[in-house]
Amino acid sequence: MLIYNTLTRRKEEFVPINGNKVNIYTCGPTVYDFFHVGNARVFITFDMVRNYLKFRGYDVTFVQNFTDIDDKMIKRANEEDITIKELGERFIAEYFKDADALGIQRADVHPRATEHINDIINLIEILIDKGYAYVVDGDVYYEARKFKEYGKLSRQNVDELEAGARIEPGEKKRDPMDFALWKAQKPGEPAWDSPWGKGRPGWHIECSVMAMRYLGETIDIHGGGPDLIFPHHENEIAQSEAATGKPFAKYFMHVGYLNINNQKMSKSLGNFFTVRDILKKYDPEVLRFFMLSSHYRSPINFSEDLMQQAKNSLERLYNALYSMEHLEGTAQDTELTEEHRQYLDKLNAYEQEFVAAMDDDFNTAGAMAALFNIVREYNMKVNEKSPLELVKRTKELLLNLGSVLGFFRKFTEKTLLDEEIEQKIKERQEARKNKNYALADKIRDELKAQGIILEDTPTGVRWKRL
Repeated sequence: MLIYNTLTRRKEEFVPINGNKVNIYTCGPTVYDFFHVGNARVFITFDMVRNYLKFRGYDVTFVQNFTDIDDKMIKRANEEDITIKELGERFIAEYFKDADALGIQRADVHPRATEHINDIINLIEILIDKGYAYVVDGDVYYEARKFKEYGKLSRQNVDELEAGARIEPGEKKRDPMDFALWKAQKPGEPAWDSPWGKGRPGWHIECSVMAMRYLGETIDIHGGGPDLIFPHHENEIAQSEAATGKPFAKYFMHVGYLNINNQKMSKSLGNFFTVRDILKKYDPEVLRFFMLSSHYRSPINFSEDLMQQAKNSLERLYNALYSMEHLEGTAQDTELTEEHRQYLDKLNAYEQEFVAAMDDDFNTAGAMAALFNIVREYNMKVNEKSPLELVKRTKELLLNLGSVLGFFRKFTEKTLLDEEIEQKIKERQEARKNKNYALADKIRDELKAQGIILEDTPTGVRWKRL
């Protein structure tokens, strides 16, 4: 199994640090607003990574933090005249609403920066004692030039990085490359007691602390969006490795950018969309399907046309599942012929295609191609006269592989039993017979809201789940 490591700029064989156990830390949202579709791509990607590693038999511990103290949070909390804790609680709850809709599973731990202030202070003290950090009037800065490998993740040397760095008004650091570990309290800001006076942690230090707190001094996989390579992940490496003398993470994974209609997403361009915005128009599983239709490292372009293509493709997979479900109720448990065994061999080959694609740096595009190969083979070779074993094996395989990518939740978590749907259809037919079209439309709309689509045909009403 290969993973592309941003640190080495090449695919490497995946060998966990501790046998069968895999530790993953990903940077979560700053909880001052709803998360946007670019964030969604990152969260969906690492949910898929965790799923696949579990599918391959690894024991995975997954940690994703919440940044619940920073300048944006302070500004918004002050604007709304609430505490940052109240703001954080609100948008953590909103995060879970959107993440749940997208099929993103909860992390094993969702630590918050404000719950680890003592741990943050302890790490900063270690860095001061080792000569990597210094105090100026209640601020504490990390001295980047002291860490000889600074820039190894972003592949830039300190002089190149310094050319783009600056000292902001109010900062008292010695060098533009240095970064804040602790910020002295300013008027209107929340603060905690520390050996350097009241203040709050800098952004980078929190992730080092929480990753090491829950996963150890060296973790297997650290990931996030491409914008985090520098400075965030670069600074995490510098402070963590200076403190422990050990590698911070073995593999760094970064997800490609998401553009909107071939333009970079930006509020100034009017093309900035939160997931909450997108889900008003599109089914969340369609969005997830779209996100995984390209390799996670490739840039991806969000557009109406591509979302419609994703919707149509996902419906094709669902329609195959509903066909299998129907045949499962009518197929006979008959003897397999040589042709049937060849079909089962083909299914096994497509399963291996899926695994081979995913083993190659989580190539979800190739894995999804294997799913469609299964459906194509089923449509060509299986019908109402086929043995039950063929139908059951195909359905089981498609569901099993699809669930690795987070698909088919509407099929596996049905909200209405089939007999309940049939009863609703009878009630609708009765209402139409009595010319109570308002009631008939109401029943149809209620079913649609639960993912049940009705089709009136010359031979009666057909229904399917979306």
